Amino acid sequence: MTSPLKLDLVDTQTAELDELRGQSYQTRRATVPALEELLYKPLPVLDHGFVRVVDYMGDDSAIVQAARVSYGKGTKQVSEDRGLIRYLMRHWHSTPFEMCEIKLHVKLPMFVARQWIRHRTANVNEYSARYSILDREFYVPSPEHLSAQSKSNRQGRAGVLEGEHAQNVLNMLKEDATRCYDNYMWMLNEDESKGDHDGLARELARMNLPVNFYTQWYWKVDLHNLMHFLRLRADPHAQYEIRVYADAILNVMKAWVPLAFDAFEEYRLGAAQLSATGVRLVQRRLAGEKITYEQSGLSKREWIELCELFDVSQ
Repeated sequence: MTSPLKLDLVDTQTAELDELRGQSYQTRRATVPALEELLYKPLPVLDHGFVRVVDYMGDDSAIVQAARVSYGKGTKQVSEDRGLIRYLMRHWHSTPFEMCEIKLHVKLPMFVARQWIRHRTANVNEYSARYSILDREFYVPSPEHLSAQSKSNRQGRAGVLEGEHAQNVLNMLKEDATRCYDNYMWMLNEDESKGDHDGLARELARMNLPVNFYTQWYWKVDLHNLMHFLRLRADPHAQYEIRVYADAILNVMKAWVPLAFDAFEEYRLGAAQLSATGVRLVQRRLAGEKITYEQSGLSKREWIELCELFDVSQ
């Protein structure tokens, strides 16, 4: 199956990427062979999006070097690095992980970008529709991700729409986006031979476009803040459209800092956080005490989440 990304890259872009990937530099800096293989390579996400590693600094050894404030690797073993990184992760240390940075080029729908930018601990430079004309590229969910609104969670989704209703929604999304883009181009009137009116300023014409159109940015972040982003956005409860970007970046992190990734997976992604009351309840259950919701001191939602976490009946 042909990647949808191949359909979106014009020949000049493909040639530029091939040229970048063909370049090599001699350096005394630490490099990571697995990440070097991914460097500049667009990783497809959604229908027209991608994540691309542009640059990085540091590796697993940079984390332990900062923690030890040492000059180099010395005689320590990889197992020692692994143990220290896991200790740092387990005890929520942050500054050693800030010694590693990565810069990504991301192409994403605008509504995902507006959610993503809530993480204010990165350096961002976004494509500007004040100066440039946006491409005719907009996101339309695949049928299996066309979900209904959850009745119990205002931020969540429920079952998938089906049949004629689903098809009507898909048609409406496509037709609205196409019509808005056509009007956008008419207002710009870049080709004056096709119209008898002055073109509207780009900074004004862009307001006609819906938020499923694609934007792009460069996003530079240190490893500590990247892990915070991934802990929230790679969570199964996160919105699908941002979660798939987080999943792609998880694969990048695994290639970049494998020891830190393993610790992150163990102590963040696969772990759970309990309140003080929750800890006491678990202790009481382990001691053999039977506890009901009414005796727990938890809210209904907390009680349900705790029972689901430990796979016990409510």
